[in-house]
Parts: sequence; structure tokens; C-alpha cells
Amino acid sequence: MRSYRELEALLFIAGQEGIGLDELSYVLKEPTADVFAAIQLLNQQFEEDSHSPYIILELGNQFVLSTKKELNPLLKEYAQSPLSAKLSQAALETLAIIAYKQPVTRTEIETIRGVKTTGSIQKLIALQFIQEMGRVDGPGRAILYGTTEYFMNYFGIKNLTELPDLEQMSADLADDSTFDLFDGIVDEELDEGE
Repeated sequence: MRSYRELEALLFIAGQEGIGLDELSYVLKEPTADVFAAIQLLNQQFEEDSHSPYIILELGNQFVLSTKKELNPLLKEYAQSPLSAKLSQAALETLAIIAYKQPVTRTEIETIRGVKTTGSIQKLIALQFIQEMGRVDGPGRAILYGTTEYFMNYFGIKNLTELPDLEQMSADLADDSTFDLFDGIVDEELDEGE
């Protein structure tokens, strides 16, 4: 095995969707049996190290880097803290995409946003704005995300039809985009120079 550090990095970047043994084997260029043994050994090191917050879970055919159960009360307190409740622009954009496109996969969200959304999705789940709605039938069995009852209550809507109309918002923005920063300035400078 090349490096346990590389294996840990791949598990970390895969986020809560996890990563399969075949994909780990392909990326690390190691036989699947060696990668599986390395996962078991790394997980044993995590379990024995009282300073490590991590554990590796096997969920279906995916391996997920997670936190140890004894940290759950702390993480729950953080997620419910009013200081952590403020959503970043990235989290708001991710939440809007999920609200309008649900059920939607992380890959579909990232295609729309053009950037990774793993952190935003994890925060939105922790804040109970979104939840897993199932999995896609097909390779990888990607998680489908959708909004929760808490999302509806928080934003004061009874159902998704009460979300603002996207076409109307786009039209309103298009009407406001006709402002030209230099409109009139060029003409004034020409008049002064004559």
C-alpha cells in the first residue's frame, strides 16, 4: 500500500457519499484486497487512538470517513448553535438549488454551481434544512437530497409551490441589468473637450 495518508485523504474528500473499494483501488493503483486490508488497518488505528475523532464506516458498498459516536453530543451542539446557524453564500446557493430541483444529487448541484458542495451539504443536513430522499438507481447509487419540514417551517411556507417563481425573478433581474455604469460619462467628457 502506497500511503495510509492518501487513503485517508480520499475518504475525507469523498464526504458522506463515501467511496467504493473499486474506485479506491483504481485511484491508488493497488489491488482491491490490499486496499481493503489498508482500510481495516487504518480504521483500527483510528479506534485505538483516543486523540483521533475518526472512524471508517462501511455503508453498502461505500466506505465513509465519519466521527466517533462519543463526539455526537458536541457536534449536535455545534449544529444547533445560533453562531453556526448563519448560512454562507455557498450554503444558500446549494439550498436554493436543492429546493427548486429536488430530489437532486450532489453531482447535479456541483454541475449547476460549478464548485464542490460537500461542506455546504453537510452543514445543511446538520441544520436539518435538507435530508436524504433516497438513492439513484445506477452506478454509484448517488444520494438524492431534498428539503425537510423544518426548511418549510423556517422559511414560512406550506409547500414548495410557495417558493418564488424563478422565471419571474429572472425577468425582474433582466429588466434591472440595463444599467450602464458609464452611460452619460463619455458624452460629458466629449462635450468638455470640444
